[in-house]
Amino acid sequence: MNAQPLPEPQDRPARLTVGVVGAGRVGPALAASLRLAGHRPVAASGVSDASVRRAAALLPEVPVVPPSEVLARAELVLLTVPDDALPELVGGLAETGAVRPGQLLVHTSGRYGVGVLEPALRAGALPLALHPVMTFTGTSVDVQRLAGCSFGVTAPEELRLAAEALVIEMGGEPEWIAEESRPLYHAALAIGANHLTTLVAQSLELLRASGVEAPDRMLGPLLGAALDNALRSGDAALTGPVARGDAGTVAAHVAELRRHAPHAVAGYLAMARTTADRALAHGLLKPELAEDLLGVLSDVTDARGRGGSEA
Repeated sequence: MNAQPLPEPQDRPARLTVGVVGAGRVGPALAASLRLAGHRPVAASGVSDASVRRAAALLPEVPVVPPSEVLARAELVLLTVPDDALPELVGGLAETGAVRPGQLLVHTSGRYGVGVLEPALRAGALPLALHPVMTFTGTSVDVQRLAGCSFGVTAPEELRLAAEALVIEMGGEPEWIAEESRPLYHAALAIGANHLTTLVAQSLELLRASGVEAPDRMLGPLLGAALDNALRSGDAALTGPVARGDAGTVAAHVAELRRHAPHAVAGYLAMARTTADRALAHGLLKPELAEDLLGVLSDVTDARGRGGSEA
């Protein structure tokens, strides 16, 4: 359950008309959540067939119109486009006069703060950066998952209460992120979530190759316990051959990966070295064992550099 109390009435934004520019997985879900809080979605823009279907499913009876028309109809506009597309979108909207003075312009990029909205700010818009720390499916389940979801919030000081109020109305937990810290904050989330998905998918693939019939059932309890332990204890939760300094086992792993899954070698080596460094720094890996282990990792890395990866 969301632990944040609702803001006092004077700090809550008035009931607003809401528009979505970029009906990907995020925008329609946020707009649907705002509708549950009493706001009124009035327009959305989307190019692909999938975007149009998504908007129709999550925002029924809300018309799909060009971005400029979304801004013409809405008091609160959600800019939910990919990070790299955001600066050009904001600049284009400002140049064409689509941005209105007093209009709340909210982007959901993790990378950017409010600086990217500067062209719209010059046109009189009120800039907010509200980044939901969640992976989205593009379905109605996302609206439910927003309950208790953290949002990385960046806004001018005078808009801080309004930004936090919007997050709380969506069921989220606001977490203030300084403008200059946004790239580091986003990198941390990418390491924790995006790279985790890659590691899990690769682990599933290798287990199937080893003959395991239900790798998801095998990994579920292991990964659940590992995640819980890591969140509770950080580096103290490290286990396995690298943390123990089992150099022979690590060498055997690399040999098997080179034989059966050469595409996985580089990732294994990178994570093994990082794990060894952290385990050593936190006193979990004995220095005398670390020397042998890092020697193994260095040898296999050098071998790749001299001879290239094996086919």
